[in-house]
Amino acid sequence: DGSGRGPGGGAGRDTAPALALAPRLALTSPLRSRSYQKFAKCYRCFYKLQPQLTRSIYDQFISQLQSSIKEEIQEVKSEGNLEGLFDSLDKIVEEAKDREEPAWRPSGVPEQDVHSTLVPYLLKHRSYLRQVLREKEEENRKVAESVLAGRDKIVELQQLIQAHRQAWQ
Repeated sequence: DGSGRGPGGGAGRDTAPALALAPRLALTSPLRSRSYQKFAKCYRCFYKLQPQLTRSIYDQFISQLQSSIKEEIQEVKSEGNLEGLFDSLDKIVEEAKDREEPAWRPSGVPEQDVHSTLVPYLLKHRSYLRQVLREKEEENRKVAESVLAGRDKIVELQQLIQAHRQAWQ
């Protein structure tokens, strides 16, 4: 609605003015004062023949561009429910201001909090991985013994075949 108020009708908080400012910034930065000179320079031959018509075409172009940009921004705001999300964010920030205890960082130092959360998890995971490794090593040891026993059996059978062959000759 352009009022800087969200669906709840609350006065413009921190994010609502930023959301309202986005279309203005998008419309002013590409359309600065020198843009007509750049436009005329691109269409120099036409500008030399009909400067007023060139200005009129430029004005129509800018007007259409501004309308398109406004529509695109409004579409993005609507599809992404940005106003609702920003209102929710503002409410969370307001609620957090009344709290005295840290919200999600017990120590208040992000590095320490991440460390205190991740280290126990990683130690548990390392212990699990070591157990899996021991199991796989035991499994591999049994398979290796089986392979060696199979090889011994093959050698034994080859010797038996050789003995039978010599006996027949």
